[in-house]
Amino acid sequence: MWFIQPKRDYVAEMPWKHTDEPVIMTWQIRTRDYNTFIANIMFLIIVCIAIAGALAMYFFNEHFMSSLLLGGGMFMFLLLIGMSMTHQTTIIVYRLTDKRIEVFSWKPQVDSVKPVMKWTAIISGIGVLFLVFVNPDFIIAAIGPVGIGIMAALMGNSKDYQSMARNQMEDDVAWRDAQNIYAYSKRSIIGLNLFWDHPETGKEMKNFVKAIFIPKAKYDDVLSYLKKNLPDTPVIEGKFDVYHV
Repeated sequence: MWFIQPKRDYVAEMPWKHTDEPVIMTWQIRTRDYNTFIANIMFLIIVCIAIAGALAMYFFNEHFMSSLLLGGGMFMFLLLIGMSMTHQTTIIVYRLTDKRIEVFSWKPQVDSVKPVMKWTAIISGIGVLFLVFVNPDFIIAAIGPVGIGIMAALMGNSKDYQSMARNQMEDDVAWRDAQNIYAYSKRSIIGLNLFWDHPETGKEMKNFVKAIFIPKAKYDDVLSYLKKNLPDTPVIEGKFDVYHV
């Protein structure tokens, strides 16, 4: 999940295409590259659904321990599903040269969801097994660990699912062609207003704004470099719509 992803330096590992161009700056960032306000509202709704589901599992079971396990398991399961939809992060790696910004990005959630689900199934399965020895009626509680284990196995063995979930993309941004520069310091994002050919329709988008996500420590350096090399390009301060493509 987004909160247990290990720190790692990816810059040297990327298959950069334009290594003949001297590098000006490189950086990487893990970010939620979308409208986080709407995602947070959706997450609150999912939390309410998870609480309702957990209470339903708790009150509609006669045995206290099994209802507690089922209710808690249902809440955690729905909460993790919700967070996987609304709190997805993307790792984005950038290489800035005098001509372009090369970009590699992917969502690492699939790499961490499987082990979390696997260990959740193992630990909860051991707990259920212990309860079954106390009272065989608790066998119904095994539905949760078994279901989570099956899902983890299917996720790990499906290459198509992993490719889709990782959403791997690469891009080549001709930053010198920017018509406008948008500077959103609150989220450390710079937007470049470029002419862009849509990969599906082939139509040129004249008002497309390419979002460049930058760590706070490097935000001023990148913005200053772009301003210096694009002195005639208007710089618009403030929030702008983020579409990471």
